[in-house]
Amino acid sequence: MTRYLLAIDQGTTSSRAIVFSQAGHAVASAQQEFTQHFPHDGWVEHDPEDIWTSTLDVCRDAIANAKIDASDIAGIGITNQRETTLVWDRETGEVIYNAIVWQDRRTADTCERLRLDGFEELVVQKTGLLIDPYFSATKISWILDHVEGARKRAEQGMLAFGTVDSYILWKLTGGKSHKTDATNASRTSLFNIHTQQWDDELLAAFNVPLTMLPEVLDSSDDFGVSDAELLGAPIHIYGIAGDQQAALVGQACFQPGMAKSTYGTGCFLMLNTGDKTVRSENRLLTTVAYRIDGKPTYAIEGSIFIAGAAIQWLRDGLKLIGCASEAEALALESGSDNPVYLVPAFTGLGAPYWDPHARGAIHGLTRDTGIADIVTAGLQSVCYQTKDLVRAMQNDGACYKTLRVDGGMVVNNWLVQFLSDILCVTVDRPKITETTALGVAYLAGLKAGLYKDLNEISALWECDQRFEPNMQPEKRERLYSGWLDAVERVR
Repeated sequence: MTRYLLAIDQGTTSSRAIVFSQAGHAVASAQQEFTQHFPHDGWVEHDPEDIWTSTLDVCRDAIANAKIDASDIAGIGITNQRETTLVWDRETGEVIYNAIVWQDRRTADTCERLRLDGFEELVVQKTGLLIDPYFSATKISWILDHVEGARKRAEQGMLAFGTVDSYILWKLTGGKSHKTDATNASRTSLFNIHTQQWDDELLAAFNVPLTMLPEVLDSSDDFGVSDAELLGAPIHIYGIAGDQQAALVGQACFQPGMAKSTYGTGCFLMLNTGDKTVRSENRLLTTVAYRIDGKPTYAIEGSIFIAGAAIQWLRDGLKLIGCASEAEALALESGSDNPVYLVPAFTGLGAPYWDPHARGAIHGLTRDTGIADIVTAGLQSVCYQTKDLVRAMQNDGACYKTLRVDGGMVVNNWLVQFLSDILCVTVDRPKITETTALGVAYLAGLKAGLYKDLNEISALWECDQRFEPNMQPEKRERLYSGWLDAVERVR
């Protein structure tokens, strides 16, 4: 009997569900965008009800579109926007404040105070992360301090914290499972990646009660069973991983030195470092890539806050394009030798700058600058930011010859070719670019017994197109120097 896997991909701007066959082919999918809330400068929130209802809707639609019964699904995998923070009442399930999104910068002053108090070295040593508003810990503390009575309720064990995976799991299981996996735990600033435990010293530093936190399991594990009435049958939830770690699995980057870069709302470059943690001297992050059979595999990661979101802004904010797919034709019209630079520091700059106070700008405008040039600059900004990350990794001693790319943006051939050119590296695009959902489906399938091991999963990876660099070194250096100059102007 054919068995299927249901991947829930709860992202920053939309929720998706994809039904995969055992061979890793997408059988059916559904997607639903939801509203972004920006209450103040640098603040980003989601309505938790939007997260849940959109997730449930797309799951039901994907199963219906696949023309299968829920009982045909061997397991559910959940992958999610990481670091986004929710706190809810254990008794009622009611979320006490909107979800504070990973992009949110409201705790920048708190982070600065913690750094001045000398806590950053402790955080780096134990978590592999820097002190930054990006991560969950200061978001949790902010909610407890700004919602009346919340801290007292938390200390009494009445409140639960979760990243989005934990919240969806809680809802799917009717409040029976309050769990997460090691990859999501590793992004909170509260989890010691060496001991694989919540850390008392970190909890004290960030003023977060241990009673709020979920149980941490492997990425491929038994997280619970969905309530039968939600999807038509009870289904085991067998996989959870943060979106970038899930993409690493979907790209079959299982050997140390293999790297992938995902282009969605943000951009995330991740390099597998095996069973060893590598501490970056260039402000990159050390993180858990996945944990299977109790054994963590680690990665070094660079995080860019704004990638596809820049194109979304050009579409919805400036209304320069009607849809994202128009960008490729405009880039072909403008060409790569574009003197315009768009620095999309809408919520600050991520790695390797970690500047929460930077703000976006467009540089190099002249009287003959047109829409094509600005849109092209938006695409190029994604590639320049990736080069920032690659340079930092190379300075940390990382070495690789090929980069595997995925995410919604990489259907744009012009973008991927420019990426190859500016990085001067071979770029491989897989046949299935939605590797985030595929990766967590693989993790669920591993626990469900559909796959014997990671080697069997690795054999399923297929290359769609290989992009080789063909830009002259002088041009590459000139374009990138212009980018570095533009970045310095917004810092």
